[in-house]
Amino acid sequence: MAMMSGTARATYDDVNLILRLYEQRREDRLREARKWFTGSFKAKSFEEFQALCPPGSEANASYRMVVTYWEMVASFLTSGVLANELFYQSGRELLFVWERVRDILPKVREVNHHSRELKNLEDAAASYISWWNQTSPGAYDAFSKRVRG
Repeated sequence: MAMMSGTARATYDDVNLILRLYEQRREDRLREARKWFTGSFKAKSFEEFQALCPPGSEANASYRMVVTYWEMVASFLTSGVLANELFYQSGRELLFVWERVRDILPKVREVNHHSRELKNLEDAAASYISWWNQTSPGAYDAFSKRVRG
């Protein structure tokens, strides 16, 4: 498989993994969670997050389903299993999720005593943002403003 540098040539294995990840996104419960996350998850503080997604709630389950799915995908990028640049061309939802959780993440990490909570998502997003800024200056900033409101 391709290396993490983003300059390695993508392989058929990379393509197959991206297609498998896409198929997983189409699973009914994950699709429902993604729809909820896109439309409803706009917490800017840990307190807003707790109010929106109390433990044991359907909203909490949807939140966890979305962020753990994208954390898994991000781990493929950060470990070098998946060609970054190939993914970046169609995987913008990863950045969407990052934009929605980045404000609350420091407090989530503190409360959970887990400094690596969503660390792959954070690192993959940083690399993706860097790539996007190099390939299309200004596009990421415009995207971030749309997503963050």
